[in-house]
Amino acid sequence: DGHPAHPPTYSGRMCGKKMTSRMVCRLVINITKMRLCFIMRFVKEAVQFWNHQAIDPMLAGLMGWAQATFASELELTDGGAKVTREIDGGLETIAIKLPAILTTDLRLNEPRYASLPNIMKAKKKPIDTMTPEELGVDVAPRLTTLKVTPPAEREAGIIVETVEELVDKLKNEAKVIS
Repeated sequence: DGHPAHPPTYSGRMCGKKMTSRMVCRLVINITKMRLCFIMRFVKEAVQFWNHQAIDPMLAGLMGWAQATFASELELTDGGAKVTREIDGGLETIAIKLPAILTTDLRLNEPRYASLPNIMKAKKKPIDTMTPEELGVDVAPRLTTLKVTPPAEREAGIIVETVEELVDKLKNEAKVIS
């Protein structure tokens, strides 16, 4: 149909199985091979989505695609794109070649709200459902969690009355200053 594939949502389980980031990448790669896709867009922050800091760069690396993170503006150019992205000191504009993986922030575009007629039309459209096996991806677990241990309890802090008392405790008790 010419539209990019929508990658599966990852929240630790998919298809009734525990999924690793690499398994999710393999599923997305195989879906992409079946569809005409030159840009994949992932959100930067969303509770229901997978671990984007692992998936997006891994996917770009496995596919040999360019990657731009934290995109707030996108302009398609001849064979590529100009991406404005947020960095610590402000904004940076970079040029990338397509195909590409983008992670975006909330400023890339305004949300569109579907009209009732379009919602009704969408209900009639078929949704392709495939199993990992149909996509040629083995989702057999390769890792086993042996043990999870919480960190050691920290001692309660103390309240000091003066700066001199704080300096004294840092010198004599904690021995972090001399």
